Amino acid sequence: MSSIRVVWGTATGPTEMSSYDAALAEANVHNYNLVAVSSVVPADAAVEAVGTAPDLGPAGERLTVVEARATTAGPGSVTAGLGWTTGPGPGLFYEAADESDPDDVRARVAAGLEAGRDLREWTFTDERIETATAEAEPGTYATAVVLAVYGESEPIC
Repeated sequence: MSSIRVVWGTATGPTEMSSYDAALAEANVHNYNLVAVSSVVPADAAVEAVGTAPDLGPAGERLTVVEARATTAGPGSVTAGLGWTTGPGPGLFYEAADESDPDDVRARVAAGLEAGRDLREWTFTDERIETATAEAEPGTYATAVVLAVYGESEPIC
């Protein structure tokens, strides 16, 4: 059975990219080349919320992810949310992120998961949502990320 780890991070920085990089560092996925996929959980995968990723391989390798990400310039706040629904077969991820409050992002993720289940004839027995919120002071940027990380890193070339 393969493993999908859900990780999250928040950070501030002097630029949009530096706050994003620092949020990825908080989740311990900053040293990889992230490759985004859509939101299907393979039937043989176990999804586990871990917060911070363990060592997933050498720096610079490819890491497959589903990512919820929001960045704002201060003053302001952002929330990223990622939810998943699973059962005995395949499952789904759904992400939402913006300057909304955490309850709104959580509600939109839940609604997205429900809509995704309605499109499929799969059996779903579990649902979970994780959110991360970041606050930006004037003159800074803040980023919130929640990522589902598929397995270990792989060589990129």
